[in-house]
Amino acid sequence: MGINLADQDKNTLRTAAYGAVSLMAAAGAAGSPHKVATQGSIALASATGPIGYVLAEKSRIKGLNGKSVAELADHVLPALTEAMSVLRKQDPAEADNFRGTVLVALDAGTRTDKNADSPVMTDMTRKITEALDAA
Repeated sequence: MGINLADQDKNTLRTAAYGAVSLMAAAGAAGSPHKVATQGSIALASATGPIGYVLAEKSRIKGLNGKSVAELADHVLPALTEAMSVLRKQDPAEADNFRGTVLVALDAGTRTDKNADSPVMTDMTRKITEALDAA
């Protein structure tokens, strides 16, 4: 089964994936947020399959400039759940691909950060994973 995503669905996927990386960067602000964001974004750009094509599309992602981690989380965590819901309905394998891609991006981002094992980063990873699994 292939996937047929509307433009709004594609925007949700990009918001969810790049937003997850942004959340990790914001949560790790005491370390090197730019390194987290850079490595996480490189990992997302390395995605394959239909998800890789969606994440590679050049478009402005709105809502990732929150004034606080809480504001960013209020936008990104529901987008993660919605993205998984949309994908599970169309192609469960692509939902798994998306989930795996996001988690690899988080891992890539946090491996570069000196606070990778901090309780804050661990907690944000848990929240993101729960949002992915809530669908």
